[in-house]
Amino acid sequence: MNIEEYKSKLKQLEERLQKPDFWADKENAQAALKEINQIKEKLSALNKYDKGDAVVTIQAGAGGEDAEDWARILFDMYQKFAEKNGWGIEIFHESRNDTGGLKNITFELSGKKVYGEIKGENGVHRLVRISPFSPKKLRHTSFALVEVLPRFVEEPEIELRDEDIEVDFSRSSGPGGQNVNKRETAVRIKHIPTGISVHVETERSQAQNRERAKELLRSKLFKIYKEHKKEELKKLKGKRIEPEWGSQIRSYVFHPYKMVKDHRTEVETSNVESVLEGNLEEFVEVEKNI
Repeated sequence: MNIEEYKSKLKQLEERLQKPDFWADKENAQAALKEINQIKEKLSALNKYDKGDAVVTIQAGAGGEDAEDWARILFDMYQKFAEKNGWGIEIFHESRNDTGGLKNITFELSGKKVYGEIKGENGVHRLVRISPFSPKKLRHTSFALVEVLPRFVEEPEIELRDEDIEVDFSRSSGPGGQNVNKRETAVRIKHIPTGISVHVETERSQAQNRERAKELLRSKLFKIYKEHKKEELKKLKGKRIEPEWGSQIRSYVFHPYKMVKDHRTEVETSNVESVLEGNLEEFVEVEKNI
């Protein structure tokens, strides 16, 4: 069952509870109360992180300079969607090429129920268009991976032991880095058992960046934990979806026709420009129940 189905079932059971003859059959009544409590517990677990903030990473995939430009376009799309919803946005780390394209970027979206709204965007996004970087104006296909995680996770299973992490410091190199030539404030933390690494340089102090990086690493480990269960976490070596053919969750096509189509929900629209302007509502609403 998805969230809406659980809510519908709960409503039906609670309506039964209000009927005068509910307790006439004591055995069925007790079974119904037990089911009500079980559904409430499941709903509580499903909404635990949905109400909080989200950390999003966009990584350019197959497609070279076109893919890096596509990663930039996706970031702009999510930034506009965030602004429409009144969410805050803070960049943790970004790496751009010479033309302004994004090799990768990690940022936080903060506000009411952000993770619940945006979590369905997790996956590979595919772009088909006439390449602006092609002298012959050829059609080009590009890919980018979008990773959406809850902002902060406090789970007893997600433990960061000192012996399991490597911490490196470097000079910050991004917007607001007036102290760039003075101190090494940027922090990169690698989780040795899984090979996962994170990089944060948004804060001015090394200590603050270290804490932010540890939070982000816990979130990444939490995602692995939820997908593969606790006993599989020790065996995992950074397994991930590759942003390339055959793995896309959504396609954005500009040529030879215009269409945005989500391959999981079959939701589609011909107004590609509107979607890239941050109008993601029709996709996001359906994705919540995936």
